[in-house]
Amino acid sequence: MRDRMRFCVPCLFGVEGLVAQELREMELEEVQAENGRVLFSGGWEAMVRANLNSRFGERVLLLLGEFPARSFEELFQGVKALPWEELLGREDQFPVTGSSLSSQLHSVPDCQAIVKKAIVERLKAKYRLSWFPETGSLHRVRFRILKDQVSVMVDTSGEGLHKRGYRAQSNEAPIKETLAASLCQLSRLRSDGHLIDPFCGSGTLLVEGALLALRIAPGLQRSFTAQAWENVPQSLWRQERDRARAQERRETGFSAQGFDIDPAAVELTLENARKAGVEEYISASVRDIRAFSQEGRYGCVICNPPYGERLLDVRQAQQLYQSMGSLFRPQRGWSFGIITPDPEFEALFGRKADKRRKLYNGMIQCQYYQYFRGEEKGRDAAPTAPR
Repeated sequence: MRDRMRFCVPCLFGVEGLVAQELREMELEEVQAENGRVLFSGGWEAMVRANLNSRFGERVLLLLGEFPARSFEELFQGVKALPWEELLGREDQFPVTGSSLSSQLHSVPDCQAIVKKAIVERLKAKYRLSWFPETGSLHRVRFRILKDQVSVMVDTSGEGLHKRGYRAQSNEAPIKETLAASLCQLSRLRSDGHLIDPFCGSGTLLVEGALLALRIAPGLQRSFTAQAWENVPQSLWRQERDRARAQERRETGFSAQGFDIDPAAVELTLENARKAGVEEYISASVRDIRAFSQEGRYGCVICNPPYGERLLDVRQAQQLYQSMGSLFRPQRGWSFGIITPDPEFEALFGRKADKRRKLYNGMIQCQYYQYFRGEEKGRDAAPTAPR
């Protein structure tokens, strides 16, 4: 492949700015944020670095090409024109998946077949073979057709980047690791801060907060599809893992506390903290939210309180929000972040948020309500992000 390529990082709507900023901090080039994705340029080294270090992105895709297509013939010719032989060997696997939105070519199965056929025809001409066994390394091809504009990509990550490797199990309503990390960043969690989650569940917010505060790369404990690609040197993976470990800062004074009414959730939190290698920074215990108290001069509360879809569950959730409003008191040095899909949250909580942001928890549209103004002179008490 070429020394300089274009890559794409799909992400949750609402966190594109966070992804763009983290890619720039990785010293990656030509970073460009778009709706639902962020682009950057570089060689294989840049791809490896993004996979290992991205906290907020969903995966890293090699962007092979983009072109307009309003007919199957245009789609076929556009895909066939791409340099597939530079990436795919004679035996490599190349399954095709994709999506289409607001486009003339709206049948995804038909588009999949056309894309597959175009790749095969290109490889037939280059390798002078009539068929391909596809028993080698995996190169999952993804296409996106949006308003008749085709993007053709190859997945370098494999499992989504939210799969950090520490959460084999979770409670019934887990928050995605990438979203949890985003909430910690939006709350400007300090590297020496004190993080509290009074509804800790499986501990995802606490673990992601620790990884962020301690500068531990989230991808160190997992593997990636591109590790098996012949044209990506293994030395790059070793080099970038060493680079990531050298940036860790474990002596920061950071601590995190989790509480939950379910003893099994508390045990799961502690187990996941151990698997992530941050157990010494995280404590968890059984406690009802009504026993919450603001102890100490500083605290950063981030939580994903339970909510339900049945009427009774909704009523219980709303009563919970009212309790939180009386327990989470404005105080200098303390900040509170609550993510919920309930549009009546502020009225139930009893105060308008100092800041709110639309985010998605899976397919559920939510708001992230942030409270950080203390009683003293109404000044912003939100701590700064780790450096």
